[in-house]
Amino acid sequence: MGRTKDAIAEGLSIATAAARLAVRNRILVETIARGGHFDQAVFAAFARDTLHALADEQDQAADRVTQQRKRAWGRFSDSSGTHDYRDRDTRNLRRRARQSRGVAKELRDFADDPFRVEQLVAGARVAAWGDVEANLSKRLDVEGMTEDADPDYATMRRARMDALRMVDLARLASQAKKRAKAQATADVDGPTASKGDTKKSSAP
Repeated sequence: MGRTKDAIAEGLSIATAAARLAVRNRILVETIARGGHFDQAVFAAFARDTLHALADEQDQAADRVTQQRKRAWGRFSDSSGTHDYRDRDTRNLRRRARQSRGVAKELRDFADDPFRVEQLVAGARVAAWGDVEANLSKRLDVEGMTEDADPDYATMRRARMDALRMVDLARLASQAKKRAKAQATADVDGPTASKGDTKKSSAP
């Protein structure tokens, strides 16, 4: 029985980590990518839905294993593959089904506990901020890199200058040409419109 409990505890730990990752990703998408606000209640509801979905997956896994055990019952021939079970595998299959049911139950108990859900969301929020902080730190390291601190500074500086020359300066030149052309057109149209207005005003 101890072996089953250990397996359930391990399965719960893995599933909880998956739920925390899902919540973390949701926080990043909603608050960073979409510019929303962190709402504890909204993310707690998402966490509960995620935990229930993972519990359903465990129940489905238990159903599959139970069907495999039933098909394996009374079969004593040699197995033709990894999932081609025989009667000798039924005990192990029964234990696996029991473990999956146990994980499903623990996940549903977790989802029904407001405090544990709150803690999961809090952990996911910290993880999300850690990702943001790491990315900002990395960007600042790159932006603030000096020749003394970066052994590849000279090579990267050359690459940046090439990019500036080939892309940014070319774009600026194109924009300048467009502005000059637009200004020239305005200069041509302006005097013509004035002459037309003069003729109209001098008419009897």
